[in-house]
Amino acid sequence: MNYSTLKKGVAASLVALLGVTSLANAQDAPATSSSAKVFGGRAQYRTWSLGINGGVLTPVVLTGGSDDFSNWEANLGYGLSLRKQLAHSFGLEGNIFRGKVSGTNKDNPSMTPKGFQTDIQYALDLRGVVNVATIDFIRRENSVNFFVTAGYGVVAFNPIVDGKDNKGKFGKDGDKDFIKQAYIPVGAGIKFKVSDRVSFNLAYTMNYVDGDNFDGTYAKSPSKDKFSYGSAGLEFSLGSKAKPNLDWVNPVAMMYDELKDPSLRQEVEALKNRVANVEKSVEDLKKDSDGDGVADMFDKEPNSAPGAVVDGSGRTIKFPEAKTTVIENNNNAVTGFENIQFDFNSSVLKTESYPTLDKLSSILRENGGKVTVNGYASSEGTAAYNLKLSKDRANSVKTYLVNSGVKASQVATKGYGEANPIASNDTEEGRIQNRRVQTVRN
Repeated sequence: MNYSTLKKGVAASLVALLGVTSLANAQDAPATSSSAKVFGGRAQYRTWSLGINGGVLTPVVLTGGSDDFSNWEANLGYGLSLRKQLAHSFGLEGNIFRGKVSGTNKDNPSMTPKGFQTDIQYALDLRGVVNVATIDFIRRENSVNFFVTAGYGVVAFNPIVDGKDNKGKFGKDGDKDFIKQAYIPVGAGIKFKVSDRVSFNLAYTMNYVDGDNFDGTYAKSPSKDKFSYGSAGLEFSLGSKAKPNLDWVNPVAMMYDELKDPSLRQEVEALKNRVANVEKSVEDLKKDSDGDGVADMFDKEPNSAPGAVVDGSGRTIKFPEAKTTVIENNNNAVTGFENIQFDFNSSVLKTESYPTLDKLSSILRENGGKVTVNGYASSEGTAAYNLKLSKDRANSVKTYLVNSGVKASQVATKGYGEANPIASNDTEEGRIQNRRVQTVRN
C-alpha cells in the first residue's frame, strides 16, 4: 500500500467513524440526573467499556533513537480494547491489534538490506490508563479527558527482509510461524464524549520491543527495535443505562452538587441531633443528684444527706450534725427550733413537739414573715409511699400553726420522702432522726 492510498483509507475511516458517532448521539436519549454519590462505591457506575480503533503503524517513535533503516513507511493498523474503570482517574485496559510495519534504505542505496516489512499477527497487552486532566472541570460529568497509558505485552510477528519471507522457519527446529517478543507500550491521548454511551478517542502509543529482530535486522548491541501506533477510534460504555459512566465522573463537582442537595442537609441535621443526644447521655452519666461527688450511675446511696461524707460508692461514712431551725426576726437571729420528730409510719404530732411549735407560732404571729415546712421520712417502705408520708407530716405541722393563729399564707409545705437523710437508715437510731420535719425561713 503506497502513502497516497493510505491517506485516502484513513480519511474514509474517519468519516465513517464520525458518522457512526453522530448516529449514536442522535439515537441516545439525554442522560437523566444521576443519583450517584461521591462515596457510593463503583457499583453505582458503569465501569466496563469496549473500543475499536484504526490508525497508522510506523517503525519510529517520538522519543527518537537509532534505527536500522533510514526511511520509514506508514501502514494501516487496527485493533480492539476492553477496559475496566477502577476509579474516576484510573482503569485497566486490555488491547489487541494487528497490521504491518515497514521501512527502507532508499536514501542510503549502498546499505543492506534494502528494506523490510514486518507482519504483526497480533500484539496483545495490558495497560494502566490514567486520566490526567479535564477541560470541563466544573461540570458534574466531563466532556473531554486527557489520558496517559503504560503497560506490558507480547507481540507475534514475521519480518520479511528484501522480499525474503522466512515464515515457518523460526525456532531451533523451524517449528514456529511467528516470532514472539515482549514489548512495553507507552502512550497518551485525548477522549471526547460524543454521547452518554459513546466517546471518540485519539491516541499515540510508542511500543518498545524487547529484542532487535522486529525488523529482521540485527544492529550493534544494545540496540532494540521499536514502533509506534497512532490511532482514532470509538469506545462504547457497557452496562445499565440508568448508571453514569465512571470514566467521566468529576468527584469535585459531584461533591459540590451534593452539598446543595436538601436531602443531604436533612441528613446533616439528623446527625447533629444524634450527636446532641449522645452529648446529653454523657451529661446524664455525670449527673450527681445528691451532690455528694459520686455520679448517680455509681452511687449506691443516691439520697445522701447534704454535707455528709461518703465513700467511693456514695455510701455515707459520716453524717452532718443536725441543725436547729433559724428564723430571722428583722436583723436578729432567733434560734432554738429543733427538728419535729415523728413515730414510724405516722404523721401525728408528738406532744413533746408542742413547745417548739408554740414558740415558732408566737414569732410568726408577732413578727410576720413566712416559713417553708419540709417533711422527710426514713427509708422503710416504697419511695412513693414515703413521699406521701413526708407531705402528710409537713401538713400536720402547718395545721398546728394555723390552728394556733398563724395565717395559712405564711406557711408553705414540701415533701421530700426519704431524700436527704441526716443519719444512716441502716440503724434504728438513724431512721428515728430521719422521720422529721424542718422549718426554713423564706
